[in-house]
Amino acid sequence: MKQASPIPTASGGLPLLGHIVPLLRAPLGFLARLPEDGDLVRVRFGPLSALVVCDPALLDHVLRDDRTFDKGGALYDRSREFFGNGLGTCPHGDHRRQRRLLQPAFHPNRLCAYVPAVTARITETIGSWQDGEVLDVVAVMQELTARITIDTMFSTTPSPDVLNQALGDLNTLLADVTVRTVTPPALDRLPTPRNRRYQQARTRLPRTLHHLVTERRAAGVDHGDLLSMMLTARDPDSGSAEQMLADDEIVDQIVSFFGAGTETAASTLAWALHLLGAHPEIEKRLQAEVDSVLAGRPATHADLPRLELTGRIITETLRLWSPAWFFTRMCTADTRLGQYAVPSGTTILYSQYLLHRQADLYPDPERFDPDRWAPDHPSPPRREAFIPFGGGARKCIANRFATSTTVLALATIAARWRLRPLPGTHVRPAVAAVIRPGGLRMRAVARSATGTGAGPRSVEGDGVELTARG
Repeated sequence: MKQASPIPTASGGLPLLGHIVPLLRAPLGFLARLPEDGDLVRVRFGPLSALVVCDPALLDHVLRDDRTFDKGGALYDRSREFFGNGLGTCPHGDHRRQRRLLQPAFHPNRLCAYVPAVTARITETIGSWQDGEVLDVVAVMQELTARITIDTMFSTTPSPDVLNQALGDLNTLLADVTVRTVTPPALDRLPTPRNRRYQQARTRLPRTLHHLVTERRAAGVDHGDLLSMMLTARDPDSGSAEQMLADDEIVDQIVSFFGAGTETAASTLAWALHLLGAHPEIEKRLQAEVDSVLAGRPATHADLPRLELTGRIITETLRLWSPAWFFTRMCTADTRLGQYAVPSGTTILYSQYLLHRQADLYPDPERFDPDRWAPDHPSPPRREAFIPFGGGARKCIANRFATSTTVLALATIAARWRLRPLPGTHVRPAVAAVIRPGGLRMRAVARSATGTGAGPRSVEGDGVELTARG
């Protein structure tokens, strides 16, 4: 066997601290520079180290071999504190059974059945906007997608107080998990306000959702929603004790779907609206498409194939601003990645942001260009170079539902409203567990009243901050 090549260490590290300072100071810029150091690069965070995969072929190998490169590492250890052992965080040994039990709930026929509730919620939300109203876009999109996720899971929406509390707890957890990934667990015991908020949210969010699950199981009624599917799911390949999901397992799945479903769609929609505000020529093309396809009515599942540009806008938004910006895996056996030897116990890190911004994979990568995804494009992006939902056997089970929801929402919004950037507004990527457009406030202008206005301000590429609550 050919001798393994030495793995280069990323530049810019400090004695003892390693790369923790540049990661916390400018995480996206730090990641974007790593391919300059090699296809597989070692980074250090104090006494901890990880290998960052910068090459799409090597990463494709990691994602496809989920037994050798199992879910693990500091990020997943922290995420399991509140997501539990759900489908997105469970180890390989639990994944196959969970996937078999949950897959029927995400069959295309089931997704079609969810769409009327989705479009009704979207129509209700945008129908409450007032012409000229200034919207906190991230907050509005988060409330919308949270209600869609809850509707899909429970078919009935909890009271506003319960929903707002759940959203507040989710935001607390997501704001802190990335910082906790690179800080010593011993600091968790300090009686700081942030630690107290985190521990309270970590306890309360699962408890809130567990109450909804036990109420539904006691009712014994099939509502045709995601929870009903989970309560009745059977796995004939498992032993009798594992044929069904236990209540605790269902709660873990519900917490995972609530967190991922809310944040992925909300941040994608917010970024898409910001990008359209900064590119009025693409916005006009979008309006022409939705006017032609929808003809003044809400979007439906049947419209999705004809909403081609709308779909490409969402895809390009996911390329530029994938909500999740890095993940970790744990190497479970001595192996090789290309020319490199990787010992068992090594933490592997990969980043959608890093991969999606490489110039050799995406010409002019900083440019918002939905047409790079057109079917007749002469050089379409490589399949393994686009991973907003991961890849391999662990690819997000709800990726089709998430994409369909955001396409339907964007089309319905564009048919009735134009969201204009506020003059002087500076939008900065706010980086926590997900990347949100920080400071994004836009004015809702009814399409019938839309005229020419002040030019938009594009997103600032520098000065990214790692968000944490102090």
